[in-house]
Amino acid sequence: VQLQASGGGLVQAGGSLRLSCVATGSIFSINDMNWYRQAPGKQRELVAGITTSFSTTYADSVKGRFTISRDDAKITVYLQMNSLKPEDTGVYYCNGDVTSTIPTVANYWGQGTQVTVSS
Repeated sequence: VQLQASGGGLVQAGGSLRLSCVATGSIFSINDMNWYRQAPGKQRELVAGITTSFSTTYADSVKGRFTISRDDAKITVYLQMNSLKPEDTGVYYCNGDVTSTIPTVANYWGQGTQVTVSS
């Protein structure tokens, strides 16, 4: 089982990016899923989370600008990021609990995708 994140890149302040995180392997389902980010020299922080019932939470710094969503049929979680600011720069990681077909439930981290916002 792996979580593969993609969609990062370089964007100007005020721009948008959409991150994707797809679970691969012998997957039965994805459960509660999150996006974290780590800026240079800072600790990793929770950006957004979404439960299996589609309840969402956001860090105060991204409320109103970022939207987390999920497509369980595609076993994919998304993070739509609008009105990006230079302080949003960092490596973004997806994380969550995945039920495999064995079945077991375990927590996984994606490899990270770089987001750079220029001023």
